[in-house]
This record gives sequence, C-alpha cells and structure tokens, in this order.
Amino acid sequence: MPKIFVSRTLPPRAQALLRSQPDCIVVQWEGEEPVSSDRLLQEVKDGVDGLLVMLTEKIDEELLDAAGSRLKVVSTMSVGLDHINKPACQARGVLIGNTPDTLTAAVAELTIGLLIATGRRFAEAARAVMTGEWPKWSPLWMCGSQISGKVVGIVGLGAIGVAIGERLRGFGVASIIYSSPNPKPTASASISATHVPLPTLLSTSDIILLCCPLTPATRHLISTKEFAQMKPSAIFINTARGPIVDQAALVQALRNGTIAAAGLDVTDPEPLDPSSDLLKLDNCLVLPHIASATLETREEMARVAVENVLAGVRRRPLTAQVL
Repeated sequence: MPKIFVSRTLPPRAQALLRSQPDCIVVQWEGEEPVSSDRLLQEVKDGVDGLLVMLTEKIDEELLDAAGSRLKVVSTMSVGLDHINKPACQARGVLIGNTPDTLTAAVAELTIGLLIATGRRFAEAARAVMTGEWPKWSPLWMCGSQISGKVVGIVGLGAIGVAIGERLRGFGVASIIYSSPNPKPTASASISATHVPLPTLLSTSDIILLCCPLTPATRHLISTKEFAQMKPSAIFINTARGPIVDQAALVQALRNGTIAAAGLDVTDPEPLDPSSDLLKLDNCLVLPHIASATLETREEMARVAVENVLAGVRRRPLTAQVL
C-alpha cells in the first residue's frame, strides 16, 4: 500500500480528501512549525512513495538518496520550485507536482494592496495614530504617491504579472512596460504592455513590480547598480522571491534616498530577523510572505497538491506536473 508523508496540516477539505483514500497510508506532521530536516530525512528513510511538502522543506540530493527508488512523487503546495532539486529528481525518475494558477488572483490582489499601502504610507500613518503623533491637518503631512498617471514596470510577465497588469488598468496608469528574457506578445497584448530591456524599465518606471521566478539567473537580479538606475521617486514592490533582490543594496537604496520606498512580501532569509535594518526604515513595508494567504486560495492549492501526490503514488498523470 502506498505511503505518503505530509509535512503540514492542510486546510479541511484537502485534509479530508487525503484521509479518505482507502488504498494509501498517510503519515502527517501535525505541528504548525515546519518539520525539521532530520525528521523529514528519517521519514523518507523509513520508506515513502510520495511527499507532500511546503516551501520550507528542502528536497535535495541527501533526501532523495535516503528515499531511494521507492519515492515516486514530490508534490509541493506552491508554485515556486526553488526548494526542490529538479535535476536530481529527474535523474531518479521522481515526478514533481506544483500548484500553478491557483494563487494568481490572490497574489495579484495583495501586490496591488501592498503597492497602495507603500505608496500612501499606511504603516507610517497608522503608527502616528497609535503613538499620538497625529497633528492637525497639514497640506504636506503624510503625503505619498498615487498610482494613476504613473508608468508601471513589471519584471517578469507570467500569469501573475498579467493579472496585476489587468487590475492596474483600472487605476488609470499612464502605461505598462515589462522586461523578460523574451517578448511575450500574447500576454502583453492583453494588458497593452510594451517589452523593454531591464535597464530601460528601471530608469523609466515610477512603480517597479518584481514578478519573476527565482532561478540562478535571477538571484540578486536587482542590486546596487539596478537601484541606481531607478528614479528617486520610484516605488519598488517585491512579491516574487526574496533572493532576487540584494537585500543589503535595498537597505542602502532606501536609506540614501536612491528610491522612495519599498514594499516586500518576501525577504532573504525568511522569517526576517526582527533586528533587520529593513524593519528600522519608515519607507519600507514588510509583510510575512502572505500573498497567497486567502482561505479560498489555500484550499485550492492544497486540493491540487493532494491530487498530485495521489496521482503520483498511483503512477498516473499529475494534475499539475512539472517533471
């Protein structure tokens, strides 16, 4: 009978779907904290046919070697795959499933919300209220930047980038430009976006949205040189992956006024240390990687992840198969 190890408690409907399978043994990590690497390694050494994991679990050579030939599938409750050694899985014939398209709307909505909150200085304003620093009305107090009339640059025009662009059109932006390794005429046409080289995007945009995946090529894609190319009034938003940005360079850019402000849903590392310099800056708003955190989205992500792992252990095509 196939055995599946699940690295976290899932939303109710997905949990029920997994538990209702009469032909599978399910071993569940019940804690809210991530399973330790030692415990995960022990579980695969004991023998599993399928793994259902989160971004917090590293699927590397050591784990795959410990799992041996019994492991058939790794299903991750995420779109991103930077925690999985894809070549090592492919070499061993281990299928990989993820959850694409399930979180597009949620991430797009949060990106817009984070952009508004950053540009309009929500966190600073809320602190002023709570600390009794709310003065009488003044023409320039807490003035921020609006979205309408701005040039928006999207770095990486996948499904999430397009969904963000669709929502931005309703704000009356001046134009949308995007940068990607290759032009995407179909995707860009849907939001009337123009493909430009990255340096052009950085120097032209009033708002810069990072939406590309983390790969070896995009690690520290945005560093000191790139921040120097941005406008001093630029608003920088990252809802992609923390390591795409050189965080030390971002801190300096915010401190020195190289850019106006940044809104982050992702950092490097995660969780971010409470003593981080980012958290000492009034012009930086940091969220704890919650872009997909809606009840609807997490239920759908979990459902697809469960379907993937069940299909994999039964040697059937996955609902969303990467390899």
